[in-house]
Amino acid sequence: MYFIKTSKGLVLNFKMEGDSDTYSGLGTGEIDSKVVQTFQKSFVQVQNILDQNRLLINEINQNHESKIPHNLTRNVGLIRELNNNIRRVVDLYGDLSSSFTKSMDASSEGDSSSGAAMKSDGKTGHKRNRPA
Repeated sequence: MYFIKTSKGLVLNFKMEGDSDTYSGLGTGEIDSKVVQTFQKSFVQVQNILDQNRLLINEINQNHESKIPHNLTRNVGLIRELNNNIRRVVDLYGDLSSSFTKSMDASSEGDSSSGAAMKSDGKTGHKRNRPA
């Protein structure tokens, strides 16, 4: 199950395997069912890729432990596949983030009840602190 909390206090719960009640929203705001379907589809894709990565990593480890030259050579291709899968997951999460931001922006247009201060560029005043 995935939980997403927005700056507007909205909490979304997503289940991977579904009943008819595959998501719920708590707090304020409305969720477009198309947006939820997009999230679920992306989460399922990510989970499938991560499952495949687990298998790849297991095979890479077995090949490495065997120290058989053919198996070690095979690891080159397996590691490339693993790297490509990681790129796909990063892209999917990037798309999810973008979709989520757009859906929240669309649902909050005209909503001035947000607890976050709005800057002149329309962005909230939230800032993530990063370690130096």
